[in-house]
Amino acid sequence: MKDLGILLVLGFASALVPIINLEAYLAVRAAVADVDAVWLLALAAAVGQMVGKFIWYQLGASSLSWAWVRRKVEKPKARARLELWRTRTHDRPVLAGGLVLVSAVVGLPPFAVLAVLAGQLRMNLLLFLTLGLLGRWLRFVTVLGGVAWLDGAGAF
Repeated sequence: MKDLGILLVLGFASALVPIINLEAYLAVRAAVADVDAVWLLALAAAVGQMVGKFIWYQLGASSLSWAWVRRKVEKPKARARLELWRTRTHDRPVLAGGLVLVSAVVGLPPFAVLAVLAGQLRMNLLLFLTLGLLGRWLRFVTVLGGVAWLDGAGAF
């Protein structure tokens, strides 16, 4: 249970501070110790990450009220572009959700950047959090399971 708390905290910290590499921690954790609860450990890491990404989402949502951002968005061209992307996000939730899922699993586009943009575009929060959690969970299961598999195959 101590591992779960550590993973929650590290997941949260790594979501806010990009130089903290949660995948590296998970790989070392899997290589030096038994990974008997891969799914649960990955879920704890994913939940911690999504709490941090929720903060990025909220920053994105609130950024449009900041004076210097508002000045840029008040220009007709920028306003039209923002509205176009908001419409695309709301009219095509499957496409927007697919982008969130791919970003959460693969990291392209960077998930932290996508979280801010999702907030600015007022993407459905439940969709963002659900698909982000699923994607991060799959990413971390792959890291933990992959290292455990390589260890079992005699690679370490």
